[in-house]
Amino acid sequence: MASLRRLAWMCRDLAKQHVDEPDVPAAPDGADGYAEWTQIALILFRVKLEKSLRETEDYLNEMPGVLAVFDLDDAPHYSSFCRWENEYRMRELRRLLRRSAEQAGWSGEAAIDASGFQRDQTSYHYRDRANYSFQSMKTTILIDVNTLAIKDVHFTTQKAWDGHIGIQVFRRNAEDLRVLSADANYSWGELREECRSKSTRPLIKHREQ
Repeated sequence: MASLRRLAWMCRDLAKQHVDEPDVPAAPDGADGYAEWTQIALILFRVKLEKSLRETEDYLNEMPGVLAVFDLDDAPHYSSFCRWENEYRMRELRRLLRRSAEQAGWSGEAAIDASGFQRDQTSYHYRDRANYSFQSMKTTILIDVNTLAIKDVHFTTQKAWDGHIGIQVFRRNAEDLRVLSADANYSWGELREECRSKSTRPLIKHREQ
């Protein structure tokens, strides 16, 4: 429980740093409304726990000590978590991700790689509610090789080439990177030149022609 309280405090502090009005009560409108910092903190807490929406509601209601950290008596309904996560744009989530990476420690030495997410891994009920029709999603992650902190993510449902995605991710984070490591899928002269122009050392495996 103590470690979960520490996690809750970390999520609360990070959320309050992110909003313009951190002193607003957690639920200023009662059960029908929650402060922006409360929504962000609970989203971060849910993601860190790796729990589903329903599980998060049940989990929080079994931990009054953790709820107290968020200044709440009861957990929000699971549908609230779903609505909040749909409302926050990717730009906002990236800002939060960078803040959390800074807290974990950022050495400037990073690696980039991608993985796939198949549609059939999600429930039909969720897909119908979310109203999406794509078959797969490509997820690219930029991670610190020393602290394993995630610095940035990129999502696409298109058949984008790794080199093109890599240069997008690099440009968003160039000022914080001293070394960029990647496998041969990112072997592209333009990406290497972009790294060198920003004083970043590209450790990218050359693709054999």
